[in-house]
Amino acid sequence: MTTPEPAGSAAIQLTEIAPKQCSCGTTRRAFVGESGGAVSVHLLQVDKAVTHHHRIATEVYVILDGVGEVELDGVRHPAKPMSAFLIPPGTRHRALGDLRALVVCLPAANDADEYFD
Repeated sequence: MTTPEPAGSAAIQLTEIAPKQCSCGTTRRAFVGESGGAVSVHLLQVDKAVTHHHRIATEVYVILDGVGEVELDGVRHPAKPMSAFLIPPGTRHRALGDLRALVVCLPAANDADEYFD
């Protein structure tokens, strides 16, 4: 698989993006198209997250607000502001608690790359 060529620089206000339901709660996704599919950034509000994994994407979660846990392959890790989590492809994961996170996804988020057990 080849990595898409980035399309150029862009700026956006994440809070102005319409929210979308996802397996972790509510997300506001940016830069999927602008990056040519190379990367996306998400403002995630955790709510009723379901364990899932990606076969292609690597994700980085950076907790902005709240307290809870991030579960990686069945192991729960404490999560609080400025906690960061590296989630490589194949890692079953979910976030738990009242958390708001910045999520970076490489390549960009693609709902077809989301798998549930």
